[in-house]
Amino acid sequence: MDQASGPLIYLDHNATTPLAPPVVEAMARVMREEFGNPSSPYSLGQRAMEMIENARNEVALVLGCDRSEVIFTSGGSESNNMVVKGLVDFARPQAFHAIVSAIEHPAILNPCIFLMEVGANVTILPVDSFGLVNPDDVRKAIRPETGLISIMLANNETGTLEPIQEIAAIAAEQGVPFHTDAAQAVAKIPLNVKQLGVDFLTVAGHKLYGPKGVGALFIKNGRQLTPLIHGGGQEKGNRSGTENTILIAGLGEACRVGRENLEQNLAAMTSMRDRLQALLFEAVADLVLNGHPDLRLPNTLNVSVPGVEGARILEGLPGIAASTGAACHDRSVKLSHVLAAMGVPPEVGMGALRFTVGRTNTMEQIEKAAWMIIRRIREMRR
Repeated sequence: MDQASGPLIYLDHNATTPLAPPVVEAMARVMREEFGNPSSPYSLGQRAMEMIENARNEVALVLGCDRSEVIFTSGGSESNNMVVKGLVDFARPQAFHAIVSAIEHPAILNPCIFLMEVGANVTILPVDSFGLVNPDDVRKAIRPETGLISIMLANNETGTLEPIQEIAAIAAEQGVPFHTDAAQAVAKIPLNVKQLGVDFLTVAGHKLYGPKGVGALFIKNGRQLTPLIHGGGQEKGNRSGTENTILIAGLGEACRVGRENLEQNLAAMTSMRDRLQALLFEAVADLVLNGHPDLRLPNTLNVSVPGVEGARILEGLPGIAASTGAACHDRSVKLSHVLAAMGVPPEVGMGALRFTVGRTNTMEQIEKAAWMIIRRIREMRR
């Protein structure tokens, strides 16, 4: 069978995930039966509010927090922006200092650039060759005016897992609010906000087999943010706007499904990821692993083929959906900011390929994809 004529092998689950079937069912039920405004006092509105609160409870269960500490947003970008901008006194932005890493998602880095443009101070920490932040660097960067530390839990490109507990302990010791962008980690690996020690944590629905356009933010009891959106005071005044019951119900169901099948999914993804890695490294000379070999997400494999552009490799693989970096800049020929921060040479980094497996993949697909990738690389190296 020609590779372009068979079913697409989807290996880009860090970009987005398909809706889990129970999520589709939950959302369809709301669309069919429940159109009420959750703020309305009569039964139609109260049923909608009950669905929202049930979803809030499911998010809380997957995060290990109290339901009162969960608010709903439009997605990971809004959640990140809420934290980065919500702790600043914009009457005196020069009195605010934030610490982030060089490998953060643009939804953290770009709001930080905005803060710098209005007079705030931001320290961007380096990472090592594995993409790891050194907790000692965090400690050294703290100033009396530091008002936020934000380090992602898992990198979207390499899958590298950061030492969040250690950094959170430093932040707590110094009395600095700590946030982690966990969009890539929720429902892929076990996590508990109390064990992590974070004050804020970002969730993105479409990264965990839920719908796009919805996310959540964990706000530890006692912490406060200035809202991005003012209005009717929904979400306890944290995020005004009539709640999107359809998407919120989908997010809640996605969290339930992810939590109940976490161990099984983790084992399956690890097995498929490792099989793909082994096949590629056995057959492709000089292949380079980007990211930490052990401390990474169970589904993520980022490799470089030195001397060959990753984009050109994928152009010849129409039967595989994968990425040359983060999806938000996938069409750019610039070296990924993550790989650049890790010190990956341009001639190596330009050959980067990110394969991220998911729940709907099979080992048969993985082995077929490996053969297709190997054949394409050999053709280009002739």
